Amino acid sequence: MMLYPPVADLINKVGSSYALVNLVAKRARHISAEAEKNGEPLTKKAVSTAIEEVYTGKLTLSSEPSADTSEEE
Repeated sequence: MMLYPPVADLINKVGSSYALVNLVAKRARHISAEAEKNGEPLTKKAVSTAIEEVYTGKLTLSSEPSADTSEEE
């Protein structure tokens, strides 16, 4: 289990705290919706997963999934 990274590191990766909150919230909603649609239980909280994705560089503002497209993994 990953300990939460420092918020300052996350903000530096995204640019601002406002952008960070919006990016994480949108991704967390997307993760929850996909899990519900597929009938899969989440093993950890969607917000934690989204924060990890930002910290590792998997999720950036330019790679944010839009509302009308589905992200395939």
